[in-house]
Amino acid sequence: MAASTSLTAKQRRLRAEIAAHEMWANCDDPASHTAPARDAFLERFERKVDPDGVLSPEERARRAKHARTAYMKRLALASSKARAAKAAVRPAENGGDDRDE
Repeated sequence: MAASTSLTAKQRRLRAEIAAHEMWANCDDPASHTAPARDAFLERFERKVDPDGVLSPEERARRAKHARTAYMKRLALASSKARAAKAAVRPAENGGDDRDE
């Protein structure tokens, strides 16, 4: 389907959500469907810690696990900061009163 310039951003998102639900409704094995992307994501950390491929598989896996954990912790920290910043804006929008009325 060609991209339509007459759709709003909300309509395009809704169309994409419909397509995703249709895809998953017709997918026999979701795990195998997403396996290539999952494998590429995990291999990214192995390449990061051992770009020349000189480490033993065990050491590469150990280091990749730590690199993956650090990545996830960085995402969690960024999310926490974003939530805190959003919460700090809310009281100001309510005239300094963040109580539900």
